[in-house]
Amino acid sequence: MVGRMNTPALTRVLVVTDRTAATPALLDTIRGRAARGPVEFRILVPNPAAAEWHPTHPERHDKVTEAKVVLAEALPLVEEAAGHAVEGTVSIRHDPMDAIEEALHDEPFDEIILATAPHGVERWLHIDLPHRVAHLGLPVTTVTDEQATPTR
Repeated sequence: MVGRMNTPALTRVLVVTDRTAATPALLDTIRGRAARGPVEFRILVPNPAAAEWHPTHPERHDKVTEAKVVLAEALPLVEEAAGHAVEGTVSIRHDPMDAIEEALHDEPFDEIILATAPHGVERWLHIDLPHRVAHLGLPVTTVTDEQATPTR
């Protein structure tokens, strides 16, 4: 009888960032997570346009277009860190929690990485995003340019 080898299940990780550029801290976190086992990453950027802008405001569309260009330029670095192809999207939702909930509704994920730049930490922490996301029941890692902090 030939024994079967158990292959670890693929873990799906949603990476939510208020920046479209790949920071060293985010790349290190992705590299570290990829080293722990089979993983698939999806990058999600909440709509960078100001929340108070009307949906038809012309600059709202321009901000999304700019974010998509920068995200496309950053994806090769993320893919190198991940060791495989990674998809990225810019959400139509401005609120990061709304964007996350919509992504979770559309696709199954096992973990979430929240990546913020120093300028965004105050805004995201003000709305207590890491705490709110932790209530979704998935492991959450918060990444700033200085560190990565797991939250359960």
